[in-house]
Amino acid sequence: MEKELWKPGNMLYPLPVVMVSATDGEGHDNIITVAWTGTVCSDPPMLSISVRPQRYSYGMLKKTGEFVVNLVTEKLVYATDFCGVKSGRDMDKFDRMKLTKLPADQVKAPLIGESPVNLECKVRQVIPLGTHDLFLAQVVAVHADRQYMDGKGKFHLEQAGPVVYSHGDYLATGKKLGTFGYSVRKKRN
Repeated sequence: MEKELWKPGNMLYPLPVVMVSATDGEGHDNIITVAWTGTVCSDPPMLSISVRPQRYSYGMLKKTGEFVVNLVTEKLVYATDFCGVKSGRDMDKFDRMKLTKLPADQVKAPLIGESPVNLECKVRQVIPLGTHDLFLAQVVAVHADRQYMDGKGKFHLEQAGPVVYSHGDYLATGKKLGTFGYSVRKKRN
């Protein structure tokens, strides 16, 4: 196989795309779209988001140390893109995109009601990295939409139509290809 050498860059695609809701604690809420996010630890449950200091939500995140990660679905793609290219300095994105603010249990930032999963987070550390600062946060509460639960208590996010981001494109996720451990599981006759 012939490979072409490129300059170093972020080629880890596709990425989850999420809408992060934040508040200044004084009645101003905002939504920022983030594709630079990920799981970093399972116990305690922690994740990270990377945000440019110039973004409107950055000050809110630094001030309160709290936010909510709201998973994105195909139905939320338009709002996700809008919230990523428009600034909360100029408008109320919840109102403009007709998104429902729901109260969180552990943080002051609101949940986005239309999201199938909302992760309430408290910042544990902010790490300046260059163009972005990484907010390392502990997940303190999780909200899951009951409509995606089956009779056995299993959550089916795939039914919500989750979306990923790759090189400027929003993509729907595909079909199930296997389950964890299937490559080493003994085959039954």
